[in-house]
Amino acid sequence: MTVGVLVEIANKNVDKLFDYKVPRTLEKEIQVGVRVQVPFAYRTLEGFVLEIKEDDLESSLKEVIQVIDQDIVLNQELLELGKIMAKETLSPLISCYQVMLPKALKAKEGTSVTKKYETVYVLHREHITSLTKKQEEIIALFGEKESLSRKELKEISLARLNVLVEKGILEEKKQEVYRLQYSSSSLVVPTLTKDQEMVVQHFLKSDESTFLLYGVTGSGKTEVYMELIAKTLEQGKKSIVLVPEISLTPQMVKRFQVRFGNRIAAFHSSLSEGEKYDEWRRIARGEVDIVIGARSAVFAPLSNLGLIVVDEEHSDSYKQENVPRYDARRIALLRAKHYGGKVLFGSATPTLESYARARKGRYQLLELPHRVNGQALPKVELIDMNQEIKYAKGHFSKPLLQEIETCLKNKEQMILLLNRRGYSSVVSCRNCGHVEKCPHCDITLTYHKSNQMLRCHYCGYATSVPSICPECHQESLKDLGCGTEKIEEELKGFFPESRILRMDVDTMSRKGAHERMIESFQKGEADILLGTQMVAKGLDFSNVTLVGVINADTSLMIPDFRSSEVTFDLLSQVAGRAGRSEKQGRVYFQTYNKDHYAILCSKENNYLKFYQEEMKIRKMMKYPPYYYLVSCNLACKDQQKALLEAKKCEKVFQKYLTNTILLGPAPASIFKKQNIYRYQLILKYQYQDNLYEVLGKLVDYYATNHAVTLEIDFNPLHL
Repeated sequence: MTVGVLVEIANKNVDKLFDYKVPRTLEKEIQVGVRVQVPFAYRTLEGFVLEIKEDDLESSLKEVIQVIDQDIVLNQELLELGKIMAKETLSPLISCYQVMLPKALKAKEGTSVTKKYETVYVLHREHITSLTKKQEEIIALFGEKESLSRKELKEISLARLNVLVEKGILEEKKQEVYRLQYSSSSLVVPTLTKDQEMVVQHFLKSDESTFLLYGVTGSGKTEVYMELIAKTLEQGKKSIVLVPEISLTPQMVKRFQVRFGNRIAAFHSSLSEGEKYDEWRRIARGEVDIVIGARSAVFAPLSNLGLIVVDEEHSDSYKQENVPRYDARRIALLRAKHYGGKVLFGSATPTLESYARARKGRYQLLELPHRVNGQALPKVELIDMNQEIKYAKGHFSKPLLQEIETCLKNKEQMILLLNRRGYSSVVSCRNCGHVEKCPHCDITLTYHKSNQMLRCHYCGYATSVPSICPECHQESLKDLGCGTEKIEEELKGFFPESRILRMDVDTMSRKGAHERMIESFQKGEADILLGTQMVAKGLDFSNVTLVGVINADTSLMIPDFRSSEVTFDLLSQVAGRAGRSEKQGRVYFQTYNKDHYAILCSKENNYLKFYQEEMKIRKMMKYPPYYYLVSCNLACKDQQKALLEAKKCEKVFQKYLTNTILLGPAPASIFKKQNIYRYQLILKYQYQDNLYEVLGKLVDYYATNHAVTLEIDFNPLHL
């Protein structure tokens, strides 16, 4: 027997199957989709078995060393999905398979995650004879159970248990346990509103496969998801629920657990590698009906998928930024199609692409126009900082400070958004204008006051704050701009009695930090939740009556064609966090661009008006959804060589892509990153039949070039 093995090297040059002979002793263990260890050149590597051939090809073939898995790691559906991903993203096939699996199951040397075991004591009642009074008390603890864990017998000394083991009355065993445990209590079924019931019935009666649920914030989209999943379970089928932020996952898991008990699994990057390994095996073993998680949960090894829900479908976190650059929304459509299931995209601010498809009839449009409790959407006030700046204290306008004070007096909670972490965005010299930049990247360093460090948020470089300017040698360095850390300091100065939680990448780095902070705020242990965009999405707190945005213009300043859409989404989403219960919500946007349509439309909560305005610009500028985009980045340590190769690619595109608009080459938005220079070409097209052929040949060409890297990104999020 011989097998075709895809080895763990993510390089286009070895992106193919290599034949190995299977020793007779291993033939029974070989299956398509398992990992094996094989000799490769002068190394021993892991890889996936993708083909089995019964006939021996050559006796000179190298032999498989060992079979790593007892069970199939990648089933036939996921193997085929990986091939589609590799073709659509022009990525090495092995990278597509690696991204589907937790670390413990990747075909990668050095990955080892152990199973967790606990000691259990099995009772052999037939051996019970002549017990002491204390031993009888121990046996009584078992009741009608056949076994108890050491944890359940923690009050009993090990010496006493060992005596019973020696008598044969108890047998000590090691039993595998999962690191995450879910309560089995369930079956709290909410009553749906009239709007929700109409959406559910429309969905169930439709023969369409893809739906867009457009519902205002607080309209109860999650209850619709749960009802549709319950109906899917009644059909004997399983479901996946994707959420955009890790911080949303614990809240979502708890809500689903109340409804569905312990037949759920969580899958997201804040889990430990051991927890991911356990959850993956629970799913693969068929012990789970519903998987909830961030982007990677779309690959959960569920069979017989009936429904995939993509919550907050507008979020850019569904697109992976490194190889393979897949979009979880696209993967959801592919997986649902394989099983004959359905996909439900949900959002209060759908992407323009999704809403355009719904209007064209490619997606079925479902709508929830009202909040569940009949409460009006919060009133939004625009604070013109051009006028208010002279009365402001720090970065807070007078009206916002007054509202914060009122909110605190009323024992209500608030959410404050500033979409920039750190203390200040730049350290500059007042004398000569010098700005402290990262020596490895073309980006200014961000000042973090808590540890007196300047940090690069791209490569991680950190250095202490200099006392004098390195250019003019004067003591004239000053921090400019602001981040969440600085806003927190100002709040403590204005309201010393207030309890503040800061939620950003810096405070969320420890395991479980998201869940602990959300629980603390939910319990009323803090008055103010201050954070970056992670506080804007999906969070549901009944006592939050005030939302303030410190600088509503931050995302408008991004030099990207999606900056207006990002701004509208962020402001609309964060405004929706206020007044979700009986109390009326109030929202304040501090802005220097009060007449910008993205800000005005978010104030009015008018998605349709924003859609119409933005679509005019997209059509005029030939951007999605009217045109498709491809970003091609040439990267090299030598700036001139990077530019030279970019110009070569330009000539290839001009010659072979006749129906495509070409922009560039030009320096990428982050021109220098980690001492590597980047030039970018942008392709815009509506139809180009030979696009993949041309790009594929370029990818193959640069796979052998060790000095220059070509990165291809289809439908990039940022340019």
